[in-house]
Amino acid sequence: MIKGRVLALTSNFPRWREDSTTPFVLHLCRELQKIDWQVDVLAPHAPGAAKRETIEGVRVERFQYMWPSSWQTVCYQGGAMGNLRRNKLNYLKLPFLLFFEWLSLRRKLLSGKYDILHSHWLLPQGFIGRLTASSLSIPHIITIHGGDIFGLKGGIFSRTKRFALQGAAGITVNSSVTEKAVLKLVPKTSPVQRIPMGIKTRESPDFSGKVDELKGLYKKNGTPLLIFAGRVVEEKGVADFLTAVKILLADAVEVRALIVGDGQAKGDMEHLAEELGIADNVVFTGWQPSELIPCFLAAADIFVGPSRTAANGWVEAQGLTFVEAMMAGTPVIASNVGGIVDSVYHEKTGLLVEERNPAQISQAVKRLLSNSSLRAHLRKNGREMAENNFSRRASALAFDALFSKVMQCRN
Repeated sequence: MIKGRVLALTSNFPRWREDSTTPFVLHLCRELQKIDWQVDVLAPHAPGAAKRETIEGVRVERFQYMWPSSWQTVCYQGGAMGNLRRNKLNYLKLPFLLFFEWLSLRRKLLSGKYDILHSHWLLPQGFIGRLTASSLSIPHIITIHGGDIFGLKGGIFSRTKRFALQGAAGITVNSSVTEKAVLKLVPKTSPVQRIPMGIKTRESPDFSGKVDELKGLYKKNGTPLLIFAGRVVEEKGVADFLTAVKILLADAVEVRALIVGDGQAKGDMEHLAEELGIADNVVFTGWQPSELIPCFLAAADIFVGPSRTAANGWVEAQGLTFVEAMMAGTPVIASNVGGIVDSVYHEKTGLLVEERNPAQISQAVKRLLSNSSLRAHLRKNGREMAENNFSRRASALAFDALFSKVMQCRN
């Protein structure tokens, strides 16, 4: 029996199978369907994507907001904020995105098929969702992932965020730092609940074989392998990672570095590796399918996540890859910023270093390489924490409880 019908509104959803777009919204929808919620998705269209399809059992409709479709460049491929920074012409396309998102959402909700609207990201989905759902008396839940609350601050942006939040039947955030930012905008009596996005906690049948294959490709003569996995953009701190590798090699600590992912700064980082004289010790793999990321993480000796606070105020709100590394049994070194500290507890589940500090990263690497008992300690605690607090099922069950409460209030 279906518990209720939910429409998920998002600007970030796989455009097709095996897309590079982070799939955590898809994973949440899929897990909710396993526990008897019907969840459909409404997302912006993108060149090459189907207007309607079903991905892993989740029905998605993509609304077109520019003609020809090749002009649709606001969303995806690094996210709207990055695309706006990279090409100012995208600002001219924003009104079209907002209008057609509102129009498509209104049409979907007027169909009478949905009991709850679930908006992912505060802007623009939370704002558009508030405008539409309130006029139709449909409960509106907003999930804030971080970049939406830390970017676009002040003036009209803060007022728009506050407007969206104050009308919500429920507000969820992914970390303590995101929660703190939300509570600066709205009263502490607002219905804010912390529900982190979940990760896969069960290994696929061919997991060990894939890990061995990757070790064969990237580990040379037993040399320790350090890994970064994520978007290759300035705020992820890849430059600090590469500089730390330079320091280690200069100190006669032989290591290899693996950069798994793609992004606007990938070319710059490849050039930096050449400039630092470490290109022979660094491999850029480019984008990899999400299901392979745990295998890459397990193949490495240490995961390094040196995220930075960006000039526009962005911070790492949660950082699922840090938890995925723990689940894979790989010791974690991470910057002491943002929501990272909700999962990386210093000397318990990982080692924390100052942001923008390659010297501290290199010292942490040396410490782990020389201390097998510390590595084992971090592996054990990290994996237990990941399994207990960050599984996809745990995340879905928390949303299940929230949706059920909202449905009861509505009825």
